[in-house]
Amino acid sequence: MNGFKILLVDDEIEFLETLMKRIKKRAVDVTGVSSGEKALEEIEKNPYDVVVLDVKMPGMDGIETLREIKRRYPLIEVIMLTGHASVEVAVQGMELGAFDYLMKPMDIDELLYKLEDAYKKKTLHEQKILAREKDVGI
Repeated sequence: MNGFKILLVDDEIEFLETLMKRIKKRAVDVTGVSSGEKALEEIEKNPYDVVVLDVKMPGMDGIETLREIKRRYPLIEVIMLTGHASVEVAVQGMELGAFDYLMKPMDIDELLYKLEDAYKKKTLHEQKILAREKDVGI
C-alpha cells in the first residue's frame, strides 16, 4: 500500500491518533486533522489521494467538507466514517461523490481494503484523463 497519501479527518482526537498509528504500522503515508476546515487547508498545502472523513463534526461537518473537497479536488476519493447509523447521510454522501461509507468502529483491514480500492479508482481516473489529453494533443 505504499505510494499514496491519506488524510484522516475526525474531531475525536483519541480515535484519530489511534487510527493514524494503526495505519502507519502498515507503512502508509497518513496525516490527521481534527476538522473539515483544517482538512481543506491541509489539502490546499499538500496533495492527497484519499480522505477518510468523519460525518459528525462541529463546525463544518463531513457532508459540507465532502461537498467542498469534491468541488475543489474532484479526483480525491473520500471514504465517509460515522459512529451514528444514518442511511440518509450515507446516501447523501454517495450522491455527493463519496467513494464509500464505513460505520465506527470499523475493522482496520476493511478500511485498508477500501483505501486501496479508492486509490486504484483515483489512479484509473488520472490515467484516463492523461490518455484523453494525449489523444487530443494537450
